[in-house]
Amino acid sequence: MSEFEHRFIETNGIRLHVAEAGRGPLVLLLHGFPECWYSWRHQLSALADAGFHVVAPDQRGYARSERPAAAEDYTMAHLTGDVIGLIDALGEEKAAVVGHDWGAPVAWHTALFRPDRVRGVAGLSVPHAPRGSVPPLTAMRAAFGESFYMNYFQQPGRADEELAADPADAFRRLLVGLSGDADQVRPMLVPPGKEFTDLWPWPETLPHWLTEHDLETYVAEYAEAGFTGGLNWYRNLNRNWELTAAWKGARIAVPALFVGGDRDPVLAGRTGEAIEATLRAAVPGLTRSVLLPGGGHWLQQERPAEVNAALLQFLQALP
Repeated sequence: MSEFEHRFIETNGIRLHVAEAGRGPLVLLLHGFPECWYSWRHQLSALADAGFHVVAPDQRGYARSERPAAAEDYTMAHLTGDVIGLIDALGEEKAAVVGHDWGAPVAWHTALFRPDRVRGVAGLSVPHAPRGSVPPLTAMRAAFGESFYMNYFQQPGRADEELAADPADAFRRLLVGLSGDADQVRPMLVPPGKEFTDLWPWPETLPHWLTEHDLETYVAEYAEAGFTGGLNWYRNLNRNWELTAAWKGARIAVPALFVGGDRDPVLAGRTGEAIEATLRAAVPGLTRSVLLPGGGHWLQQERPAEVNAALLQFLQALP
């Protein structure tokens, strides 16, 4: 998109591609899996027009950014370090940090680890989850079984090869299947003998918010990168749990916002009241929690006007 500037930034020992727009207080937009800077196309313009300097990186392992080969180079320490490194490289003392999907835990943990560098934090689709008493893969295996997608992703090369075999098919199934326009909200369990993308049927038509051009853009951004970098984030779930022991019981005190959709499988049918109550216990800085009726997992793409309005209300009120 011509209105966005694209460049590479060397920071924290890694080369990151960023798309940016506007001038003013810094806002970082952190995407999830399997996405890239393009997921924030609607927010880059809207926030820049409202007087913010908006930067959407391809996070490490994704699209045009550098992709370390070792799985252990994708811990939460590395990911939050990249965020702080970007703030430094952009010449700022502080930033507002907004994350979606996997980008949300990175945003939440950046605020938890370095509240001195974060003006405010917003999470889309994934609320902050305090450190549990057992390793997360153990907890998820007990709750959902070995077929739960995060456990499935632990097998080196398997999901990588499945997704890379036909990226156009994978993006079409994932983006429609996890959206509020899906025919049903499906559990994220890979049936025996099936592949990850078999969780969702191939959609004959696209919802209004998703175009063939959008799908072609994602495929092009992943043409060289593949999916292993993003999948390596999942392969550090237990390692992250080990590394964050010192923060057990710590709470996020900076101003915070959460926005989710009530048809998002990640939220597993939780009510807005339940999500907010859980959040307030761990995020005393929470200013607002929003659950959009009919919203799916890709909120900033599905419902850009409502997401932009919530973000602007939050960002413009930050001290």
